[in-house]
Amino acid sequence: MGYAIYSFAVAHPGALVLNNFPRFLQQFQRPDNDRLMDLAATDILRTRELGVPRYNQFRQLLHLKPAQRFEDLTDDPAQLAALRRLYSDVDSVDTIVGMLAEKRPAGFAFSDTAFRIFILMASRRLNSDRYFTQDFTPEIYTQLGIDWVQQTSMTDVMLRHYPQLRPALRGVSNAFQPWQRVAGPASSP
Repeated sequence: MGYAIYSFAVAHPGALVLNNFPRFLQQFQRPDNDRLMDLAATDILRTRELGVPRYNQFRQLLHLKPAQRFEDLTDDPAQLAALRRLYSDVDSVDTIVGMLAEKRPAGFAFSDTAFRIFILMASRRLNSDRYFTQDFTPEIYTQLGIDWVQQTSMTDVMLRHYPQLRPALRGVSNAFQPWQRVAGPASSP
């Protein structure tokens, strides 16, 4: 398991942009039959079936400026041509497609629209978890438990369970930052 965790820490997951959906998931063979499925297309169909508004309406519901033209989404000529071919106008662009096409702010891993949803949902989950809010007390956790939570980092947790990761985590102050690559199979975790 240490090898799997190490690979997650040093491998690049791929950008959240158009035309970057893994091929094997676009030609996914279901285990219960020999039919191939395109999971990228399935994502779009599910959002339509569930009534997720189209991209511009979604942005308006977030009090964001909608795209007036396809060029507001992307400068890439191939993507512009594909968007024009697939959608009658910019108001018909699917939300997931629009967020993947959307120009990303400098230094961001994903679009501004997706980031706003991420921040909204992350804070909502934290604020609605009673064990993280009103029940984060010594009566529930014990003082020892409270101290452990406040003084233990994710790096500490990783090293407690996978001490072989120490070379990759040397000099890394936060386990969510990039890890050191370790050379060769003999020294790798």
